Amino acid sequence: MKIKLLILTLSMILPHLVFAQDRKGAEATENVSVSAPERKPESAPAKKTNSIKQDTVNLETAYKREYAFLEAQKRELAERLRNYQASANREEQALSGKVNALERSSVERSARIDQLSAQLSESEHKEAAVIERSDALETTYLQAEGTLKNHGIEMPEAMKEAKDNDPVKVDFLFKQALSLLRNLGAIQTKPGHFFLANGKQVEGSLIHLGNIAAYGISDGGSGSLVPAGGGDFKVWKNAGAENATVLSNNEQPDVLQLYLFESRTSSIDESPEKTLIGIIDSGGPIGWIIVILGGLAVLLVLIRAHLLRTNSANTQQLTEQILGELASGDLDVAKKSCEDNSSAIGRVLHYTLRHLKDDRDHMEGIVYEAILQESNPLDRFGTAILVIASVAPLLGLLGTVTGMIETFDMITEFGTGDPKLLSDGISIALVTTQLGLIVAIPALMLGSLLSSWAKNIKRDMEHSALKIINVFLGGGLDIDELNVPTVDEAALALGNA
Repeated sequence: MKIKLLILTLSMILPHLVFAQDRKGAEATENVSVSAPERKPESAPAKKTNSIKQDTVNLETAYKREYAFLEAQKRELAERLRNYQASANREEQALSGKVNALERSSVERSARIDQLSAQLSESEHKEAAVIERSDALETTYLQAEGTLKNHGIEMPEAMKEAKDNDPVKVDFLFKQALSLLRNLGAIQTKPGHFFLANGKQVEGSLIHLGNIAAYGISDGGSGSLVPAGGGDFKVWKNAGAENATVLSNNEQPDVLQLYLFESRTSSIDESPEKTLIGIIDSGGPIGWIIVILGGLAVLLVLIRAHLLRTNSANTQQLTEQILGELASGDLDVAKKSCEDNSSAIGRVLHYTLRHLKDDRDHMEGIVYEAILQESNPLDRFGTAILVIASVAPLLGLLGTVTGMIETFDMITEFGTGDPKLLSDGISIALVTTQLGLIVAIPALMLGSLLSSWAKNIKRDMEHSALKIINVFLGGGLDIDELNVPTVDEAALALGNA
């Protein structure tokens, strides 16, 4: 920084020095020009020599003057630089002192801020704790007042409105609570009214077993009581009239039948008996659709089982019987045996016997055609049963989604305070899934079993027909011994058409 200041100072002084040198050279030239007329005229060489000497003297003099001037400027600049350095050092020291003082002040203020922040945070925590304790105390007051009010005990209005009297309130509440506990822990008999099972209100005596059970005695009826809402009681379905009578006589019954309840103000209703119709109704429209599909699946399974039963037979026995009749040359008898058998196997074998004289390829084609013709009754309703088995759980899933949507709608509208409001949506969600699985699992199993049964019948038909063809063409039977009619191929084709 000091070098930069020196260079700046020199750059400011040098133009002045050059200007001063030019001015001094001009003055010297004027002096020479003025004094020149006073001298005597000289010769040309002498004038030239004198002129050179005069220029040398003037240049040397100007150089010395300039050197002296620069030396003076140098000393002056050096002095200025020393003064500036000293001043800069003093200012730097003063500024350093100020910076250090400010840093110390900043550190002190930061520490003070941290201290005040800690105190503020602690004060906020204490205030929050005080507010929380105050809220808890107010909640305790409200709960205690509500509990005492349910039993006919109320805090005086003056005590409620008074401030800063927590010890008085606590003393009053504790005394009343202890007194109430003693009363509730005893068996008390009081006159009052209650409702019978038929809904009729009667006057009589109420025997309270603490605050968890009660009996009612009247001329119209007696028995164990349950809360009916609004502080009233009603006779429970398991009356226990004998126990009420025994307790009214200050005696102890051998078996005490009673209903334990939590609160006198909450009504207790009898749970309705669950029925099949009620369970299906709880699933909503989707539940009934699943049940209808289940009934349709049962009907189709019974029809398909009947069709398979009527088209099945003892294949091995029928085949051996026909082979024996063919071996004895009784083709008509063999055809008669096939006609008498009403199963699909009998019809396929009868169709095979009608074409024994044809070549093997044609006979096999006839057999496959007959099997395909008999496959329609065997495959009937098989696909429908499996479709129902696949659709039923999907409908159950649809019911689940519908029930959850209904449940969320109820939560949005009424909140979660009353679980009974959510029961309908939950029932739809669960019952539909249950019904869908109840329909799908048996339908899938029975459909698979019936499909396997149909495949076995088709396999037996093909095996029996090919067995007769192989035995016949293999030489096991003599075609000339059989009364096999000649088949007109054109007539056969026309008949098939």
